[in-house]
Parts: sequence; structure tokens; C-alpha cells
Amino acid sequence: MSKAVFPERFLQEWQKGCIMNKNERGMGMATELEWKFSATEKAFSALQMAYASALTPILMETTYYDTPDRFFATRRCTLRTRLENGKCICTLKTPAEKGRAEWEVATAQIQEAIPVLCKLAGLPAPEILIPVCGAKFTRLAATLSLENTTVELALDRGVLLGGGREIPLLEMEIEYKSGEEAAAEAFACDLAAEYGLTPESKSKFKRANDLTL
Repeated sequence: MSKAVFPERFLQEWQKGCIMNKNERGMGMATELEWKFSATEKAFSALQMAYASALTPILMETTYYDTPDRFFATRRCTLRTRLENGKCICTLKTPAEKGRAEWEVATAQIQEAIPVLCKLAGLPAPEILIPVCGAKFTRLAATLSLENTTVELALDRGVLLGGGREIPLLEMEIEYKSGEEAAAEAFACDLAAEYGLTPESKSKFKRANDLTL
């Protein structure tokens, strides 16, 4: 596997986009770190073939919400519902000292989730929410046990939606699970270098929201 070498400007922007999330399925907290890369069709297909025996498909449909005056966006927060193979999770992401804090509640009703999410995050709960943008994609996921770390490989293919428009989504994410964080990051960078992937500093929400502007 080749050593990852990226221009400094790419690394600086990409590292800003790395996510340190705090969550636990249902409601609670854990720590999550992930690295995101955009892929060409050729690279995506090669990755899919290389890890075919380990990949599990997950159908995902995301709707991002905010208030009419963009209460969450102006605070650099993201509110969403996501269907994962028919199971719905409501999530609020907020700025943190390193990356993002992530709070989750297992419910299909955003109005039920928002008081709980905002209380956990220390924010006032707005009464009026509107859908802003979204995403529909299939995630091919695999848990990989490496020498010094365990990660989840996710290959996402679909579309980002906003403002009556859509753009294609084709990317790879590596999510740290356990072991050495540095080993997980090295694996992510080396895998990206091997398949010619580009560091992606913008979140799915940011790219979808840009379509509404």
C-alpha cells in the first residue's frame, strides 16, 4: 500500500472536516472519529470490489432541518433525521473543542426529539422547524480489524438534495472504532492514496445546503 501524500492545503481543509462525535444509539454519549474522501466512479468500484465479501448495504435517507431564521446554522449546528434500513434516528451536531459533538435520539418524530436533543446540547428548543435539504444514498459498510486499530469502512453512493436540485454523492468514510487513533488515520490516508481519493472537508449537509443558496 502506498504512503499517503496530499498537498498541505488539502490536509488543512480536510482536518477541519474530521468529525469527533459524541453519541450512543438511542440516547447518550460515546466518542467517534472519522475521515471522509470523495471518490471517482473507477476508484469507488475498485474499493467495492476489494472489500466485497465484508460489505453490508444500508439504505439511508436523510432530511436536514432548521428554523426559518436558521437558528442552528448560525450556531454551526446541524439537525437531521436519518432512516437507516427503515430505522429512524434524530441527530443534533454541535461545535466542540475537537470536531463536533453529536447527540442522538431513536425516534421518527423530529418534534419529539428536538426538546431532548437541545437539552442534551445545552440549547433552547425552537418550536418551528422546516426541512432544508437532504440526502439519499446506499452505504456499503464493513468493520475492519487491523493490526493496531479497528475501523468501519463506509462507501456511500447516492445524491444530495436541496433547492429543487441534486448532485451525485460518491465518497468513502473511515470511522475509528477502537485501538490507536493514529493507526486509524494512517490507514484512512494510505487507503485514499492507494485508490486516488481526494480529502473531503465539507459535510454532506454543507454540500446539500449549498444547493439551496
